[in-house]
Amino acid sequence: MDINEFLDYVNSGETISFNSEVHKYMVKLSDEAMKITSELNNSYHTPEEIRKIFATLTGKPFNESLNIFPPFYTDCGKNTNIGEGVFINSCCCFQDQGGIIIGDGALIGHQVVLATLNHGFSPESRHNTIPKSIVIGKNVWIGSNSTILGGVTIGDNAIIGAGSVVNKDIPPDTVAAGVPAVVIKSIYD
Repeated sequence: MDINEFLDYVNSGETISFNSEVHKYMVKLSDEAMKITSELNNSYHTPEEIRKIFATLTGKPFNESLNIFPPFYTDCGKNTNIGEGVFINSCCCFQDQGGIIIGDGALIGHQVVLATLNHGFSPESRHNTIPKSIVIGKNVWIGSNSTILGGVTIGDNAIIGAGSVVNKDIPPDTVAAGVPAVVIKSIYD
């Protein structure tokens, strides 16, 4: 299996059976991600160095418009796509096997978790994982300590209140908050 075959499989949303070829490749990518994030997180780096390390982690180049404050954690890295002018604050954790797309100008607060994998419910299938993507629109602001679950799309310009758990789509131009997050108003109110 190679990275393209892996990405095709996980982006299809098919279940990843425990100890399958796809699962074993996912574990290999996790080992690589731990090594790279360890380098990122365990000493000071200039913003340019951070972007270079992040490019190695994701396999994609980034320009000076990307700003990341380490530490940053991921157990894959290869299925994250980030637009221009994005800011990722410290202690974020991106579980991106299911795919993460972050639109231009998005702001990601401290300790935000983006979790794209779920597990089977029955005890017999609990070690299997089910990938579902997360799409964060342009100019979205996600408040600190929020968790965004797989299968969620957050519309352009939306704001997610600190400490929220987002398990359903959030429309554009709205403010959502809570556990689970619900729309509480328009950003234009």
